[in-house]
Order: sequence, then structure tokens, then C-alpha cells
Amino acid sequence: EPPTTARRPEEDVKMGLVFGLLWLFTGFLQAVHGQGVYAPPTAQIVPSGQGCNVEEDRYTERVHTIREGDTLELQCLFTGHPRPQIRWTKAGASDRLNESYQHNETLRIENISRHQGGRYYCKAENRHGVPAIRSIRVEVYYLDDPVITVHQSVGESKEQFYFERTVFLRCVANSNPPVHYTWRRGREVLSQGTDSGVEIYEPFFTQGETKILKLKNLRPQDYADYTCMSSVRNICGIEDKSAHFSLSNRTAPPSIKLLLEDPLVVNPGETITLVCVASGGDPPPTLKWVRPGGEEIPKRSVIKRGTLTIPAVTMDDGGTYTCVASNNVGNPAKKSTSILVRGLRKGRFWITPDPYHNDDNIQIGREVKISCQVEATPPEELQFSWLKNGRPLRSSERMVITHTDTDVSPGTTNLDIIDLKFTDFGTYTCVASLRNGGISEISIDVNISSTTVPPELTVPRGRSHLISQEGDTVDLQCLVSGKPKPIILWSRVEEGGAAVSTVALMPDGSAQMESYDGVLRISNVTRDMSGTYCCQTSQYNGFNVKPRKALIQLVVQFPPVVEPVYTEIRQALSRAFVLTCHLLRAHPARLLRYEWKLGSRLLTVGQLSEQQGDTEYQVRALNREGYGEYTCDITNEAGAGRCTFLVTGKANAPEFYYDTYGALWQNRPTVYGFKLQWTQMDPNAVDRILAYRLSFRQMGQSRWWEQEIPIDGNIRMGELLTYNLTELIKPESYLVRLTPITRFGEGDATERIITYTPVNPHLREFHCGFEDEVLCLFSQDKTDVFDWTHHSASTRDTKYTPNTGPSSDHTGSKQGFYMYIETSRPRLEGDKARLLSPTFNMNSKTTSSSSSSSVTNNPTYCFSFYYHMYGKHIGALNVFLRQKGQMVTDTSVWSLTGNQGNRWIQAKVDIHPTAAFQIVMEGVRGSGIEGDIAIDDVSIEEGECKDPPPNSKWTVVIHLTSSVSR
Repeated sequence: EPPTTARRPEEDVKMGLVFGLLWLFTGFLQAVHGQGVYAPPTAQIVPSGQGCNVEEDRYTERVHTIREGDTLELQCLFTGHPRPQIRWTKAGASDRLNESYQHNETLRIENISRHQGGRYYCKAENRHGVPAIRSIRVEVYYLDDPVITVHQSVGESKEQFYFERTVFLRCVANSNPPVHYTWRRGREVLSQGTDSGVEIYEPFFTQGETKILKLKNLRPQDYADYTCMSSVRNICGIEDKSAHFSLSNRTAPPSIKLLLEDPLVVNPGETITLVCVASGGDPPPTLKWVRPGGEEIPKRSVIKRGTLTIPAVTMDDGGTYTCVASNNVGNPAKKSTSILVRGLRKGRFWITPDPYHNDDNIQIGREVKISCQVEATPPEELQFSWLKNGRPLRSSERMVITHTDTDVSPGTTNLDIIDLKFTDFGTYTCVASLRNGGISEISIDVNISSTTVPPELTVPRGRSHLISQEGDTVDLQCLVSGKPKPIILWSRVEEGGAAVSTVALMPDGSAQMESYDGVLRISNVTRDMSGTYCCQTSQYNGFNVKPRKALIQLVVQFPPVVEPVYTEIRQALSRAFVLTCHLLRAHPARLLRYEWKLGSRLLTVGQLSEQQGDTEYQVRALNREGYGEYTCDITNEAGAGRCTFLVTGKANAPEFYYDTYGALWQNRPTVYGFKLQWTQMDPNAVDRILAYRLSFRQMGQSRWWEQEIPIDGNIRMGELLTYNLTELIKPESYLVRLTPITRFGEGDATERIITYTPVNPHLREFHCGFEDEVLCLFSQDKTDVFDWTHHSASTRDTKYTPNTGPSSDHTGSKQGFYMYIETSRPRLEGDKARLLSPTFNMNSKTTSSSSSSSVTNNPTYCFSFYYHMYGKHIGALNVFLRQKGQMVTDTSVWSLTGNQGNRWIQAKVDIHPTAAFQIVMEGVRGSGIEGDIAIDDVSIEEGECKDPPPNSKWTVVIHLTSSVSR
């Protein structure tokens, strides 16, 4: 059957009373807070899921410890209305959080590694007050396998490594927290003082990370099996680890030899094999090949024991290779070899005119030098020869050929032509080769003639100042005259007087780019590429004269950048308002035009002055035709930037209020009721809200039921509105949608799910997870100072970071509810909040004695709950057993004070009622606002508690027998 909201007359009377009390309470809240139930955000970080410990160190810093490889889950708990938005960050500019959980209430990192430890921040923000920011430091605990290394005392090395010598066994294990070491010889545990020939100590400089076993003047019994046990004392459940070493009179450090030439010179494409063998060491050493600087061994290489094979070797494979042998005795043995892969590259030339004349031109009768440079591997095999017009050229008095030292790389050869004659004009060829062949030669032709002139550098007319637009392809061009043409070097510079200094990188990210045709092409140019570019001649492939330079100014135009790009404006009819479009930047920034439109209708046009930074459009009295999308386009030569404003009369969304102080409960067999409470976001922004459309349906069904809730008068900011849903079918859950209605029409809707939680007050077994606002018939004590608050992570906004209260119930569910005390102002130290359970009737047990008289045994019940007490101002959480006999008595059965860490903890206590009873949960406010206390999953079961939590710094259970009369 569909639910209905029809009520009987007697129910209307009750409803009237409820509404009357609610309006009084709402008025009180508004008088105290000004903004009604609106509240600034508070935040708290609560670890959930896997973890080891949560505590505060001596600097009152919250520290959460977790084992490496486990899953870190931090929940951001918050209070505040409306729901705050949550954002997670991590200290350190290089640590960026995954976007998938950056704005979630729960931060989750699976398989956490040691480098992911650090300080994490949760920021909670809503429209009221300042954002709340809380942090927690995550310590990742780990213990690596220990390693035993063996050393002898310096200066005592002779033929036999371990004969009447002092030996040190050193154990090292990386860990967090610091590791503790234990040594065993065979099965015997070694400790300081138990053996005069053994000393165990920690060097001062190692800060507890290393434990050294010193064997003084080796004795026969010292040749044995040794075990180093490393332990972090099972912190985080990290088990102990061990390493073993067998010491004998044969124990010796490793030694190796390489079975190859050094250096090994090969031609490209050949297969090379490097062989490394162990020539000594006990235990037998392990062998591996490495390259200096962490450079990788070629991926196609094959390594088998100490043999490294590299097929089809290339010049990039050349370099140093080192074989390392280690057996943890003494220092590792290392031997290196070099691989030289024959090759020639980077052939270049330049011409140096007569240095004794100011004129750079080549003239008859002067001296000319031709220089040729090549990089060669190996450099000592490099050889040069010269040709003139294709014929071999030998050194003579007028043509002097010289070479640089063959060990110098790159190698250079020079041809000096002294007293240049007309017959010397021609083509000179420099030929570079390697003595052992196998590599192609490099030939460089240089033409010397009457037309050989030094370079001149110019920029084509009209190309020294270029204007382009973002996204274009731009060619910067420098014309080079002269013969031969040199390479052109491009850089970005800043002119300052006569000096030119490089200040920015080129578009490809380098400091300098080369060009052979004098053209620098920049594709998809951006505004960041604007600036001055310098082209200059290089000495290579040209004259060795002072570089010629030219400058090109590149201006990249871009459309205006404006704000706001898009904004929604809620307005009531007949009101005046102003729309403003701000100009942030543009190039060019002159001759800017603006154009305002409503839809496709032109409103106004104009021109911005150079001093004007924005343009406005004023609506003097909004009418219905004035609703719609307003656009402002600000344009320059490069395009337009657009501000968009959506002006609407839609009411803002309602904001469901989850911290309901008292819920409507109908204790009838088949139905239940629910008190729906909400505030209206910015109710005065638009026309008066006339009514709300209430829509609801059973979860899992498609049919909706709708009705209107009329509203009389204006809704005040922060006013708490209430509507009672009745006749909801047990045990169904319902999706509820609330939509405000104004003269404009329907506004933005809000949805929430309400869930029925069954309660059995006739006790054999009772459980309450506070999953519904009926609170399992729990109620607030009317005599206390303030009330417990009903809360759920699902009520929080996705961008907020709370200080107080968990971000989930104790099971880790973000949809789960719990109860907590809010200790922010106006709460004072010592204020108490009491939550009363339903009244339970006992199930008494009757047994027969030998005298046939009946004896009633009062049963024992196990009362258990989860608590969350985290913060430096935590007060106290007290539990009382309230019995209802001839007089009501409260007996303290459990109490705990102070900060217990950022986690949910279970408490269990046996209770022994003798009459109908209630449980009283009392929260006491501490000395400050960081003292929220939360409870969840309260249960009472017949029988004694099984497996109660152990007493520890997290859980303290106190049984008190004194009674207090109420």
C-alpha cells in the first residue's frame, strides 16, 4: 500500500503541540546564533580502516601510524550547516594527491609505501565563518630484512684472514621505528658481559640503527653460526626478521678478475661479452654488473652469473662497466673495464682570416687557416688527411698541416695557407678516418675563392617585428650572406643597453637552437613565447670571426581574459542589480570593444578606455522578460573573451538539517514516522517561497507520491523548517525530494534517504546504530545543559575538513550515523549532555531449590558500545545504569576521561539490573572546543560479556558500585 499523510484529529493536536514547541526552539536558536541553525565548519581527521595507532606526541601533534603495504584511510569528520566542502592536501610541493579522492571525505591510499608518509591536511569550508583546517602526520612503519657484514680490525690483515684476529659482525636493517637487535651464536643468546671474548655495542653515530658484535682475538668456539634478530617489538604487527652468517677459518672477502681486454674496442653491430669470475672469497660471492651514475645496463643484454653479453652494440652502449662481487665480508670487490665503440661524428669546419689585419675578407697575399673538427672514438685512432681539388695535399712551407694531440677529443686539424696566391683558390677537403678501419670516413669540403667572404646577418625587411596570434605557426627568419654559410644559433634575450643576455628558454625547452637555413619555425605559438629572439652566426661551417647578430621582436596577441566566465545570479522581480565583467588581461590592450546581450538581443555596445578595467550593465527593475542568459563579449584583434551571467528567479536548494534534536516516533506495529527538517539557502535572494513540493517513493520502486507544503510569510535566513512524515511502512526506506516553489516556478531540489531502524525494547538483545533519526527510542535528557547530536558522514559536503567527530560510523560507512557532543561555543567547561536509552523490562529467571521454593535470579547483561574520544580538550564520557524501582537511582558503571586517539574503540561492561532500567550516556565538555566525543553501535545482550577489550591506553573500563539518588 502507498504511504499516506492523512492524520486523525487527535494526531493533529499532537502535531500542533510539536510544531509549537519546534517554533519556540527555532526562535531560541535564532536569538542565540543570529543565523538560526547555520553554523561555521569544524573539522577532525579520523583514521579508519587499517592502522596501528593514533596518538598525540609531546608537541600535541596528531600522529597516525600504519604498516607499509596496508591501506591508509583517513576520514574528515565535520560539523556545520550547511554541509561543508572537503579538500585534502599533503605537505610538500612535490606531493600531489590523486584527483579521484582529493575532494572526497575519505582519503584512501592502498598499498602505502614509506615515502608516502607525511602530514596530510583536511580543509572544510562552507559559506559561514572561516574554513576549518586540521592535519595529521602519517608515520609509515616498516622493517627490512637485516644484513650481516663482517670486517676485521684495520692493520691486522695477514695471510690468514681469521686466525687470532679481532672480527666485527655488523647487523643493519632499515626500519621505522628504530630497530632492536639480538645476537645468537648457535642457540646461545649473546649479551654484553656473558662472554669475555665478546662485546656488543652500538656505535654512537648510528643512533640505534646498527648493532655490532665484536669477537676479540678469535677462539675456536668463535667459529660458529651467528644469527642477528631484528625487531621493532611487534609494533604494527611487524614480525621479527633474522639474518644468518657462518664464520669459519676459511671466511674471506671476495676477489675477482676480468677475462677481457681493457679497454675493449669494437665496431658497431658486433656482439661483445664481458666475463667476470670470482677468484676468492668465502662464502662464495655474488657477481653483478653495473654502470656508473646509476645508468642502466642495455635492456637487450643477457647476464648469466658473471658473464654480460651485449648483442649488436651501438655507440650509446659505450662507456664504463663495473663488476661487483659481494659476500658481506669486508668491502665488495670491484673491477671496471671500458667499452669503446668505434665511430666518427659531428664533423665541422671554420675559416680564420689573417689575424694581423682588421679586414675579415680573404685577400691575395694574406694568411688563411682552415680548421676541421671531428669527434672520434677511440680518439687515438683518429687520423686526418687533406685533399686539394681531389688530390692529396702534403704539408709544405706555404701550406702547413697540423693536428691536435690524438688524446684530445674532439680532434682538430688545421691547414695554414701562408701568402695566399691566386693558384691557391680551390676546394680543400678534410678527410677524417680511424686507423683500424671498419668505420666510414667523414669528408668536409671547404671552398676558397675570390667569392669566399665572411658572413653578414640581416633580418628581411618588415620581419624584425612580428605580430601573431595564439595557435599560429610563426617563422622567424635571418638572412645570411657570405660564403660559406655558417650555422645560425637562436636564443631568447632581453635587451639592456649594449649588452644582450639570455634570460629565457627556447620553445623546445633548450637554451639554444640551431638552424642551417636561418629560419626558426615555432608551431602553435603561445603568449608565453612573446619576446626578443636573437640569431647569430656560429664559428662552425663559416668564418671564425666575431659573431654577427640580429634581433627579432615577436608579439603574440591573445583574446581578452575576463571573469566571471560563468556565474548564476538569483534575483526577485522588480529588483535592481548590476552585472560586471572584469578584464584581467589582453594583448593588444587598446581598442577594446564590449557588447552586452540578453540571449540574442543586443543590449548595449561600447569601447573600453585604456584606464578602464571592466564594464557594467545595470538592470533597474527586473521583469519576467529580464530573466535569461546575459553575455558580455570584450573583443580585440585576437578575438573575444566572454562573461556569462544566468539570471534566474529559481529558489536555491533547501539544505536538509541532519542534527535533529528530537525525532517524531509512532510506536505502532506497521508504520513509523519521520521528522523532516531543513533550512532554505538564501531565502531572500528570490521572490518569497510560496510552498515546497514534497515527493517521496519507496526505495527500489519507481512510483512517486507528491504533495505541497504551503508556507505562510517570509522564511528567515537560518530558520529551521519542519514537516512530519507519517504512516511510513515498516521497515521500508524512502527517497525524499524537496523542491521550493516561487512565482518564478520550481527551484532547485534536494534529496535524501530516510531509513527505518527496528527497535525491540523488550530486552533479550538490543542493538542501536543510530541509523535513523528516531534514534532507536533513545531520547535527550531534559535536565541536562545541552544535547547529543545525530550525525552522518553523508551529510557533509565533499569539500570540507572537520576537527571534531568521526567522518564515518565505527564500521567505516560514510552513510552511517552516530551520536556526538558538539563542544564549540556556547558550551562551557563542565557542561553535560545526557542521552537516555529506552526503558527495558528484565527477563528474570526462576530456578527451583531443594526445598521446592522458587528463587528468582536477576540476569546479567553485557552492555557494549563504541566510542571516539579524540582531541586535546576531551572531557569525560560516563555511563550510568538507571533503575526504576521505588526510587530512581543512577549507578556509574563505566567512565573514561581525556584524549584516547583518533579511532573508534569498543568498550564492554557487565551490568546487573534488579528492575526495569535505562542506560544513560553522559558526555562532559572539557576545557576547550577540541573535545567532541562520539558513540556508535550501542548493544545490550543477555549474558556476561565475552572477549572484553583488554585494558590499554585506549580502553579503560571502570566498575563502580556506588549509587546516586535522583
